[in-house]
Amino acid sequence: MSSLRLSSDVGGTFTDIVLQEGDSRWTAKVLTTPAAPEKGVMQGVAEILALAGRSLRDVASFVHGTTLATNAIIERRGARTALLTTKGFRDVLEIGTESRYDQYELALDRPAPLVARPLRLTVAERIDARGKVLLPLDEPALHAIAERARAERVESLAIAFLHAYANPKHEQRAGEILRAMVPGLAISLSSDVCPEIREYERISTTVANAYVQPLIDGYLGRLQQELRERGFVGTLALITSGGGLTSIETARAFPVRLVESGPAGGAVFAAEVAARLDERRVIAFDMGGTTAKVSLIRDFRTESARLFEVDRAARFLKGSGLPLRIPVIELVEIGAGGGSLAGVDHLGRIGVGPESASSVPGPASYGLGGARPAVTDADVALGLIRPDGFAGGAITLDPEKARAALREAIGAPLGLDDETAAHAVYEVVCENMASAARAHTVERGVDASDHTMIAFGGAAPLHVARVAEKIGVPRVIIPSNAGVGSAVGFLAAPVALEIVRSAYQRLDRFDPVAATAVLDEVGREIRAWVEPASQGAPTQETRIAFMRYVGQGHEIAVSLPLRALTDADGDAIRAEYEATYEAHFGRRIPNAAIEILAWSVSAATAQDRPKAIAPVTTRIPARPGGSTRIFDGRAGAWRDVHLYDRAALSPGSTLSGPALIAEAETTTFVTAAFDAWIDAAGSIVLDRKGAAA
Repeated sequence: MSSLRLSSDVGGTFTDIVLQEGDSRWTAKVLTTPAAPEKGVMQGVAEILALAGRSLRDVASFVHGTTLATNAIIERRGARTALLTTKGFRDVLEIGTESRYDQYELALDRPAPLVARPLRLTVAERIDARGKVLLPLDEPALHAIAERARAERVESLAIAFLHAYANPKHEQRAGEILRAMVPGLAISLSSDVCPEIREYERISTTVANAYVQPLIDGYLGRLQQELRERGFVGTLALITSGGGLTSIETARAFPVRLVESGPAGGAVFAAEVAARLDERRVIAFDMGGTTAKVSLIRDFRTESARLFEVDRAARFLKGSGLPLRIPVIELVEIGAGGGSLAGVDHLGRIGVGPESASSVPGPASYGLGGARPAVTDADVALGLIRPDGFAGGAITLDPEKARAALREAIGAPLGLDDETAAHAVYEVVCENMASAARAHTVERGVDASDHTMIAFGGAAPLHVARVAEKIGVPRVIIPSNAGVGSAVGFLAAPVALEIVRSAYQRLDRFDPVAATAVLDEVGREIRAWVEPASQGAPTQETRIAFMRYVGQGHEIAVSLPLRALTDADGDAIRAEYEATYEAHFGRRIPNAAIEILAWSVSAATAQDRPKAIAPVTTRIPARPGGSTRIFDGRAGAWRDVHLYDRAALSPGSTLSGPALIAEAETTTFVTAAFDAWIDAAGSIVLDRKGAAA
C-alpha cells in the first residue's frame, strides 16, 4: 500500500501544496484562483507531482483545507438564502442575545444578518423544551413557503424551529415536504447542523451553513471530479475547524464546520513542532497572505472551544460577530497578511487591513494590476524580500511598482519618503498582530514573556521577530516548511468527529439510564463514520457533560467514564465538576444545585506524539551567502546585512541579527534584538540578546 500523502491549503492569496512520503517532503505554492479554486489546487498538485516524479495514482490520501467558507461569509458571496423558523421568531437573527459588546457605544456597528428580513419566513408549529408537541406543524402553509422560495429565487434554505434539538420531527417533516416541492433547493436543518440549546446561536449556525453550502458543495464536487478524472483513487478528506479530518460527504453537507479549517491545520502543525522541541508553553503565530492567527499550545495540546465568531465588527470584542456553535480550535484572527492593503484615513492615520489584495489583482509588486499598496509591497520596499525568489520563484516582484503604490497612498498624503512610508506600514501591521496576541493571551490568563512563539505561514517569518519584541516573547522558532505550515499540519491531523446533543438533567435528580442512552446513541452515530474512515487505525472515544450551577449563564466541560453510567456516578460527576469549577474560578459554591445542559461524544484516531529531538551541543558561526541592503526604519537609514541560505545552514550554526535567512517558501528577518541558531530539526531559533538561551 502506498504511503504517499498529499495536502492542500487554499488561502485567500496562495494555495499551498505538500507531498509527503516517510521522511521525504515536497512543497509548492501557487496563486489561488478565486473564480474556480479547484484550478489552482490542481495546478499545484501537478507541479508538486512532477517535482517528485510521481502521479496521482500513487497518492494514498489527500487532505484538503480551505478558507472559502470564511471568505464567503465575510465578503457576503454566499447563496441567496432564506430562513424558515417558528412563527413569532423571525427576528432572532437581529435580536440576538440582546447583549452589547461595547456598552458605552451608542451606535454599535454589527455585521448584517446573512438573511435579510423579507426572506425570514415563519410557519405555525411549537415544541417545548422537553420535546413535547404543543402545536402541530401547519403542513398546508408550507405550500405558500415553497411558492415564495421559487418566486424569490432562493438557492438555500435554513430550517430552525424552536426546541428542535429536543424533537427534530417538525424540522424533518418540513424539510421533506419542501425538498419535494422545490427540487434543487439546498436545505439545512438545525437539528442536523447544531442540535443544541440557545436558539440564537443555533439559528445563526444553521443559517451560515445554508449560506455557504451550495458554494462549498459545488466546489468540492468539482474538485472530486477533477481528481477522479486525473486518476486519483485514494481517500479524500477535509480538515475541520476543530483540527480533525472528516469525509468529503460530511464536509459538503455541513460546510460550516470548515470555517476555520486552514488555521486549525496550522495549530496542529505548531503542536507537533512544540512536542518535537519540548516546548510546553507556546504562542502559535500564523501569518499568511490574507490573515494572521494567534493560538495557544499548552503541553503540546491545542485549546478548543464550542463557539466561534466570524465577521466581527470590532476586532477584539466578543459579541461583535456572527456566532457559530461548532467545535473549533481557540484562536484569534485578524485581517493582517501579506496581501492586506494599507492606506491613510480621514484623520491622517495609517491603517492596514482587513481588506486584502488577495491573489487577484494582488499587491502592486505582483504586477498583475494591483495599484494599492499591501504589506508585501512594504516588505519589498524595505529590502526584506528578494524580488526574484518570492513564493519559490512563482512570482517575480517589481520593487518600483511597490514604491510607487506606497508613494501615492501613504507617502504623498503624509509627506513621507518611500522607505519611511514602507516602514510605517511594516510597524502598523506588526502592532496590529501584537495587539491580537496581547488580547488573546490576556483573555486566557497567560503571560507572553514565559512563552515561546512558533511562527509559520508565508509572511510570518518576516514579521515575527518584531511582533515578539513588542509583546516580550524571549524565543521564536521558525520550523522547517514554515511557509506551508498549515498544509503540513493537515497531514498530522487525526480522523475525528464530535457531536454535542442537548438533553437537560438536574444532577440532584440524576438519571443514569437516560444519560447513557443519549451518549450511546451519539457514540453509535460517530463510530459509524469514524471507524470506516480510520481504515483500521485504533480510535479513542471521549465523553463530556457540559454543566453549570443552576442560574448561571455558561457551562464548563466535565469528563465522563467510557461505560454505562450508574447512580453512584452522580456524586463522582459533582465532585469532578466542583474541582474543575474551582480550578477555573478559584472557589466552589457549596450545596448549590448543578444542571447538565448537553452531552458530547467525540472519537478520533490515536496519534503518536512526536519524540523530542536531542539538543544541539555544538555551536559554530554560520557562513553568510552574501549581503543585501535593508532599510532600518528606526535608524532612518539603509544598512548592509548578511544574507544566509537556510538550506546551507547545518544544525548548530549561529548568527546574529540583523540578518536575513532566505528559503524557497519564505524569508526570515532576524532583527537586531535577536541571535539565531539552527536546532537539530532544522528549525531557526531566535533568542533575544541578553536573555538566557
